[in-house]
Amino acid sequence: MIGFTLIINETMKNKFAIPVENGVLCSHFGHCTSFAIVEVEGNSIIDTNYVTPPLHEPGILPMWLAENAVNEVIAGGIGQSAVNLLNKQNIVVHIGATAKSPEELVNDRLKNTLITGVNACNH
Repeated sequence: MIGFTLIINETMKNKFAIPVENGVLCSHFGHCTSFAIVEVEGNSIIDTNYVTPPLHEPGILPMWLAENAVNEVIAGGIGQSAVNLLNKQNIVVHIGATAKSPEELVNDRLKNTLITGVNACNH
């Protein structure tokens, strides 16, 4: 039997997408005015960019986020269909986060202190 060693790269890069309105988490994923795309290397934020999403149509945002190499989404409220489509793109979704700045939310996630709760979206 041939053995192997798994080496974990501590400098792994991840991208988080947070729907934003007025500088904090927007309560509804598909109706935000912009997305904060937060790049992380290891356990440190290295960049935050605010981008305007494409028009809200079913299935567009998950594909757009996957094309932008997003690994995780932090949302307040999000429809189950969007969650399913994001998961199919291998994007982890955190639902029910509270209204904070994107950097605060990502830092909470990195420290395993991100508080999630009830999905603010009821459809």
